[in-house]
Amino acid sequence: MLVRLQTATHKVFITGGTGYMGSRLIPLLVQRGHEVKALVRKGSEGKLSGVVSCVTADALKMDSYTEQIRSADTFVHLIGVPHPSPAKAAQFRAVDLVSAQVAVKAAREACVRHFVYLSVAQPAPMMKAYLAVRSECEAMVRASGMAATFVRPWYVLGPGHRWPYVLLPFYWLCERLPSTREGARRCGLVTLPQMLNVLVWAVENPSRAVQVLDVPRIREIGSTQTAQYAGTQSCTQ
Repeated sequence: MLVRLQTATHKVFITGGTGYMGSRLIPLLVQRGHEVKALVRKGSEGKLSGVVSCVTADALKMDSYTEQIRSADTFVHLIGVPHPSPAKAAQFRAVDLVSAQVAVKAAREACVRHFVYLSVAQPAPMMKAYLAVRSECEAMVRASGMAATFVRPWYVLGPGHRWPYVLLPFYWLCERLPSTREGARRCGLVTLPQMLNVLVWAVENPSRAVQVLDVPRIREIGSTQTAQYAGTQSCTQ
């Protein structure tokens, strides 16, 4: 059986909690009894629900929030440049890479046991600068010695992210041709509910070493959890 029963609640610290993914993930975690703290920029505290503790700090400044997360057992890092494109290569290194450097150092020094990192499907035929930064971040987490889960979607279908639906027939075909099957599955499309469900699953099923959840696993885990988490996907950004 793929989905394990939840046996304990967790103290979770989230970066990117006011973003597209984080703002939807937090209500799910709270609903399931987890204690959540979220990093926010000064002035953005009002974007989070009152049941969530805010940690106001600079995500790009080293040692800016380490002391405030020492009680957490799980760190979920969701910060990233929105709407990635090849033109944003410099931003990937200035935001995605630097925020991960700060997060990994903070989590390690705060003795966090499990680090969940939202990465990207790899290898892939495009977005080389984006993939390079995400790979560098994964290597950094591995080198830290922390147990970790890397969640590797390619493109997430959801509100505001619907144009790739036109590619579904192309994906359907490529996943059935032997020459393109592996790449099409690795870089396939996943839905927002699947992503949220797999992030909850990652929190509740911490790895003892490093585990990678690629697109096929995101679909598998996310789909089995959909009914259980139904009704919570309408949270706004």
